[in-house]
Amino acid sequence: MPTDLRDPEGSSPVARQILALQVLVVVLVVVGACALAWTDARRSQVEDARTRALAVAETVADNPLVSRLLADPGVGADPVVDAGVAERLQPYAEVVRADTRTDFVVVMDTDRTRYTHPDETLIGQEFIGDLGDAPAGGTFTQEYTGTLGPSMRAVVPVVDAGGGVVGLVSVGITTDRIQDDLLARVPSILLAGAAVLGVGLAGAWLISRRVRRQTHGLGEGEITRMYEYYDAVLHAVREGLLLLDPDGRVRLFNEEARRLLDLPDDAVGRPVSDLVPPGLATAAVDAEPGADEIHLADASVLVVNSAPARWDGREVGRVVTLRDHTELRAVTGELDTVRGLAESLRSQNHEAANRLHTVVSLVELGRTTDAVAFATEELAQAQLLADRVVASVEDPVLSALLLGKTAQAAERGLTLVVTDETQVEALPLDSRAAVTVVGNLVDNALDAAAGSERRLVEVEVGIDADAHHLHLLVGDSGPGIEEDVVERVFERGWSSKEPRDGTGRGLGLALVVSTVRRAGGEVRVGRSALGGASFEVRIGDRR
Repeated sequence: MPTDLRDPEGSSPVARQILALQVLVVVLVVVGACALAWTDARRSQVEDARTRALAVAETVADNPLVSRLLADPGVGADPVVDAGVAERLQPYAEVVRADTRTDFVVVMDTDRTRYTHPDETLIGQEFIGDLGDAPAGGTFTQEYTGTLGPSMRAVVPVVDAGGGVVGLVSVGITTDRIQDDLLARVPSILLAGAAVLGVGLAGAWLISRRVRRQTHGLGEGEITRMYEYYDAVLHAVREGLLLLDPDGRVRLFNEEARRLLDLPDDAVGRPVSDLVPPGLATAAVDAEPGADEIHLADASVLVVNSAPARWDGREVGRVVTLRDHTELRAVTGELDTVRGLAESLRSQNHEAANRLHTVVSLVELGRTTDAVAFATEELAQAQLLADRVVASVEDPVLSALLLGKTAQAAERGLTLVVTDETQVEALPLDSRAAVTVVGNLVDNALDAAAGSERRLVEVEVGIDADAHHLHLLVGDSGPGIEEDVVERVFERGWSSKEPRDGTGRGLGLALVVSTVRRAGGEVRVGRSALGGASFEVRIGDRR
């Protein structure tokens, strides 16, 4: 039978697909980041050019030499006359242009006549471009195509001592220079992008390795089929299944496990020790494989098996299987009762034979009166007990159980007394459950009384019941139960007796508690009036 759900056609592993997607995403992110960095760098370069041009223009305009030459009344009357001004300002403007790495520094009159220009043939000609509000004393910047080509330029006024505008200064940086400065930043952008790309690819590879390890190299189709098949199997089996991680936390369970353990909806992720009784939790986490241990849950007796789950030689958790053993134990208890009744009948048959031989011998001896008296007395005692039990207990199964236990007690040399207050009109639970509760409690009481060193060896049973209510009190003359173990008497495996035939003890009271709790009742332990232990069962209320 195949146990591998891998795709025979070999679909691409999920880890490889995730790696490819991550590489694509990383590349797109890095390319996008580089494009944004380029755009931001270009915007930054343009803004820097505007700021630099404006700062240089303001510095030139504030130079006293410039303002004094432009403020001379003779300046501007004639380009030839102005040649002396141009000769003095041109060298200064070229020095400033070279030092500030700008492309032109133009000093002009208010009528746009140039006094300086990188191309000396253009000195004396009219400045090309907008002046904005510079002639009125403001500052102006713009991107404009002039004689040197497209450029970012700034225009500022030159004012005299009286605050009047006597000229203008325009400083510009060509777009080609801005582009060259921007290209100088490309290597750093590409280097940063390559570093980010390398880190992203390395991270994607590491994530892919982890995903491959977690998915065991399976493809998405294989994982889907495994989930569908395993989930279907998990919920289809009739046994309860509980999957634990190495830390003992619940990772998965089916509906049968939920029913048997009464698990809450938020059980996944919680420690199993918080959800089940301590003994069962220990068995789930630490039991040897194939242990078949019997444990008591809140309302059922369970057969628990726990085995480690392994993958590639390492333990990944534990698989716990649960089987409801309550009904089987109840049937076993009934079988023990029937077996006890059979033994009692055989014993009574032997006693009846002895008594019959006695009667026959008395008749043969001619003492018929004594024979009749002897037989009548035995018959009266047996019939009196049967009539009293049958009259007070209307349930035939329970009355038969009490008569059988009375016979068993007599055979063991004990006295089983059914109190006069016993009255059973009906039972709030079925006959099988009643046999489990009464039979186990009476058996325990007989065992306790048999081990007593007192002269009075007796067990007393009192039952008051109807269809909605049950009050059962079983007391014995045994040694009783010590106060320090009262809380443990209903735990699975607790017993005051030695183990028998390797099967162990301690399930009788556990079954009693399980049955009573399912019926909505409670069991109490106390001290009997006979001196030993008493067990009191209450189910429902009398109406």
